[in-house]
Amino acid sequence: MSGPIHIGSDGEWQSLLSGTSVVIADFYADWCGPCKMIAPHFERLAKEHSRPKKVAFAKVNVDNQANIARTNGVRAMPTFKIFHNGTAVETIQGANPSALTEAITKAVSLSDGGKVEDIFKTPGRTLGGDALVPGQGRHWSVTLLLNLVMMLVGLYLTSLFSARKQEA
Repeated sequence: MSGPIHIGSDGEWQSLLSGTSVVIADFYADWCGPCKMIAPHFERLAKEHSRPKKVAFAKVNVDNQANIARTNGVRAMPTFKIFHNGTAVETIQGANPSALTEAITKAVSLSDGGKVEDIFKTPGRTLGGDALVPGQGRHWSVTLLLNLVMMLVGLYLTSLFSARKQEA
């Protein structure tokens, strides 16, 4: 088993996507702290699950390969994308080791003949858990409302006291 492939050009990226059943890509930046934090976990998973022509792991530096990042809609680092036969089937944003491990386990089963529809039923995950999903409204709760009221009262009191200091 081998580790991840560091992508150096658009041609190398296209060749990997067209020649491999499942590609798991880590879109990262050298200056990104969370990217550095999850990199050893990604490397370990790559060594464990890589199989020639079946499952490949790629590292794409978004600063050096901006065109590839832009084409794949990468807006946060790290972003992990899973491709099956050249098409993105799953996206994970943020350094979330458990979500990454779960997605890679599912992706490996794709290379064994699994169907995308059966394996990836959700549109992807974002670090933070309960982020809004397009098409769903915000869910209001008493706690959220109380936090909002407390924040507004705090801002009012802060502006009131700062205005009195200026008058004196």
